[in-house]
Amino acid sequence: MSRYLVDKFLYTVDRDPELVERYRADPQGLVRWWEAERANAVLNCHTGEASTWLRFTPAERAALIAHDHVALFQLGAHPFLTLTLFIAMFERDNTEPLEYQKAYAARLAHFDLPYPDIAT
Repeated sequence: MSRYLVDKFLYTVDRDPELVERYRADPQGLVRWWEAERANAVLNCHTGEASTWLRFTPAERAALIAHDHVALFQLGAHPFLTLTLFIAMFERDNTEPLEYQKAYAARLAHFDLPYPDIAT
């Protein structure tokens, strides 16, 4: 499980409005592009610095493509990162205040303590 890479994806996509829209419209295309082009970039460093070995697991890739925050949480993704990104993508589809946030929480309600480990 590469929790760091999943959290890095959520973090970097959430901070770029163009990537947020691409992820909403074409999750499979964005995940594939990001994994190929951005996954190995070192954050907050000049563009010449990169690693070569980081890849999503098949389960991570599938959960990211499906926008499945429950599976991502179960895999160890930080819930704050999924919540903030998914609010940016999906809150606009709702008509009631906090409607998306309540639905997000309801889908996680079956988890009991101890929660999945979200340490990276």
